[in-house]
Amino acid sequence: MSRRLVHVITPGDHYSPRTGSAIATVVHGLSSATPPGEPRPAVAVGRSTYPDRYDDADALEYDEAPPLGPRERRADAVRARLGLPRTGTRGTYAAALAGQGAWEPSVVLVHNGPQGVALVDAARHVPVLYAHNQLLRTYSQREAGRALENAAAVVCVSDDLAQATADRLPPSLRGRVRVVRNGVDTATLRPGPPRTPGAPLEVSFVGRMIPDKGADVLLRAALLLDRPDVHVTVVGSSGFSATDPLTPFETEVRALAAGLGERVTLSPFVPRAQVAALLAAADVVVVPSRWPDPCPLTVLEGMAAGAVVIGSAIGGIPELLGDAGVPVRPDDPEALAAAIARLADDPDALAAAQAQARAHAVARDWTVVRRDLSQALGPALAPAGHGGLAG
Repeated sequence: MSRRLVHVITPGDHYSPRTGSAIATVVHGLSSATPPGEPRPAVAVGRSTYPDRYDDADALEYDEAPPLGPRERRADAVRARLGLPRTGTRGTYAAALAGQGAWEPSVVLVHNGPQGVALVDAARHVPVLYAHNQLLRTYSQREAGRALENAAAVVCVSDDLAQATADRLPPSLRGRVRVVRNGVDTATLRPGPPRTPGAPLEVSFVGRMIPDKGADVLLRAALLLDRPDVHVTVVGSSGFSATDPLTPFETEVRALAAGLGERVTLSPFVPRAQVAALLAAADVVVVPSRWPDPCPLTVLEGMAAGAVVIGSAIGGIPELLGDAGVPVRPDDPEALAAAIARLADDPDALAAAQAQARAHAVARDWTVVRRDLSQALGPALAPAGHGGLAG
């Protein structure tokens, strides 16, 4: 039998459908697609996090260490410059891994935690870093090598991220980098009813309301279009709660939306369970990121729901779009407006692009991605005592 996968998610994160956390969503997708006969996966999750958890993995609960404050983060940065371990960050992962001596020999995937990888007992388990973002920007090659020398693999969610990560690693570790792009639940996310002829084109944004995600770019594009046959829906908050106070950026977004009147609908954050219906109501989903987003889930989720996805040509977004989406220059409302206008003006092209998008998403269902992960890890999934992944 293969080794069990144990996912160590970011300390403080919730393994719950109540949150929109990308890491939790990815772990849920991978766990739900565990092949028959494989051991049931597990997730190390803080005891104080939401109790309504996804039911596709065993919860390995632990008592969380206090979150790092600004002083502790600065101290970690100083330690790194002196060539010392980042003991503050390690402490948060030490709590998550405190019970590993009682775990059966497993492949331990530490999500977004380079400092946690060094704490995995490599004599018992197979340590793997699962990178969803650029984690090594503040690391020298020497520090990255010390933190990850025991990693059997460094899994990255896009080619773009893999290259950025490899550039920060010492040459001896670069061969351990693997790419496993994110997937999508094509059973839950499905197209809605066919568009009513003559109805406004429904263009949607679903994501965090922060400048990096670029919801304001979509609103500026809609203002440039100034078309009554295009309706925009923007869903999201700065974090994963609909009740958080508005940030200055959210206030700016609301001011822009006011200029569109009834042609825009603004909604705060919604739980994951409601996202499928929101996307199924869209003809077009826009992912207007300003930053090099490594592998945003909304791209494939919009496609699975039968929408044409227009995304910024930055980071890993073009890899996800493939030939089934529409890339545009980032932070360019004029280019985005032109792309939306082309779809609004040609219903036949819109319908064809929607069908192509759905087919593209089906090819990245989580069952496919779980097989990709098995292939990327290779011998690391073998039973205990049969060796690890070669560098």
